[in-house]
Order: sequence, then structure tokens, then C-alpha cells
Amino acid sequence: MRFKLLILISIFALTFSVPAQGITKINLSKEEIDRIIRAFTEKEKEFREALKNYVFNRSVTIQTIGLGGNVTGTYRRDSFMTFTDDGRRFERIIYFPVSTLKEISVTPEDLEDLGGVNPFALEPDVIHLYNFTLVGKEKIDELDLYVFDVTPKVIPDPKKSKQRLFTGRIWVDDRDLQIVKSKGKGIPETKNNKFPIVETWRENIDGKYWFPAFSSSDDELVFDNGQVVRIRMRVKYYNYKRTRTDVRILDDDTDKSR
Repeated sequence: MRFKLLILISIFALTFSVPAQGITKINLSKEEIDRIIRAFTEKEKEFREALKNYVFNRSVTIQTIGLGGNVTGTYRRDSFMTFTDDGRRFERIIYFPVSTLKEISVTPEDLEDLGGVNPFALEPDVIHLYNFTLVGKEKIDELDLYVFDVTPKVIPDPKKSKQRLFTGRIWVDDRDLQIVKSKGKGIPETKNNKFPIVETWRENIDGKYWFPAFSSSDDELVFDNGQVVRIRMRVKYYNYKRTRTDVRILDDDTDKSR
């Protein structure tokens, strides 16, 4: 029941607010907070290493929303996903109709976030680039969760680097000490490239690892020229299968989310 609980929460979260009791302040020593941070960051490394042994499907729908809630454009991309032995994401597109988005376009940074900070929040190799602040604890259904705010120590300069970092909040199960939910966005932004706040729920796979299940967003992108675009995003990660894959990327033209 506990392991499948977040699947049910995620499904309801797409249309309803998730029942929660609010965040409660707690007093923990710096040593205990540091222990929790070390534990869940180590678990993230284990989980990302384990993910190399899985394949899964991802279905992405991004829509722009106009007056009265009418859909004014849609971007759809369904893919088969896996990771190479060296940790690179590999995507084989299954369904990709012509986008009807007019007010915005899906950028390389958007594609990177779909495979990076949106589902995973924290890349294990760059954990040292973040500050973590304990906010408190929150009970969501049967789960007791530590809540941390996460901010980059330094925001990357988009003119000098393609690195994407996460800023937002994570929820950590107080028993497994694994991240089970995240809410935030990818940065840096530029005057022409803005990103939505995305909420991701994970589900327990094989009784051990918390893998992404659903990501969703309903947000307004506010551009420096005054343009405001409301977008709705739904991403489903499903059909996880444990298998050894020997994917080799032969050249830079191989289709992948970078």
C-alpha cells in the first residue's frame, strides 16, 4: 500500500489539490540535518545508477491556454527512454505529431529539463552546487516527509554554460530518506526563454527505488517584453522494466534529450 500510494496521489494531483496537513516546523540539530541531506543525496546516486538497468516510456503534452481555458496549441512527444552505461539519456521517439504551438516554442533547454530537473530535480554529480534549507515536515496521506528548499549557490551564466540547475522544493520520505516529490523549475532563464514551475511525484519501483511517475504544471510564463503565456504541461513516466541495455550512441545525430 505504502509503495503504490504516490501513484494514486499523482493521479488525483492532476485535477485536484493533494490533501495535506501543512508544513510543521521541527527542531533538528545541524548534525541531524546534515545526516538527512547526506542520506538522500546518496540515495539519489544509487537510484540514478539503478536507472541504467531500466527502460521506460515517457509521454509529454505541453499546451498553451487562452481565454476561457481554451487550448490554443499543443506539443506532444511520446518516447522510449533509457540510459547508457555512462549515464547519458537516450530517447527513441515513438509519436511526435507536428506542434501547433504558436505563442511559444519548445527549446533545447525545455527538452533538457524534461529529462533532467523536471523529473529528477537533483543531478548527483552537482549536489555540491546547491544549498539545502530544512523547512519542516509535512504529512501527505500516509507519508511523513521532510521538506527542504533547494537553491543553487551560483546561477550559471547562460552565455557561458549550458548547465541546467534546479531551484525549488523537495519532499523526502522520513523512513526511506529518498526524494518522493519535487516542485520547482530549471534555471537559468533569459529574457526570451522562461520556464514553468513543475511538480513531480515519484512511485516506488520493485520495492526499492522511487522513480518519476508524473510531472505537471499549470503556470504563466512572463517574458521581459510583457508577453504572458499560460501553459499546461503533463508528463507521464511509465512501464518501467528492468533490463540490461547495451545502448551505444554512434554519433551526435542520434535522437536524444540532451
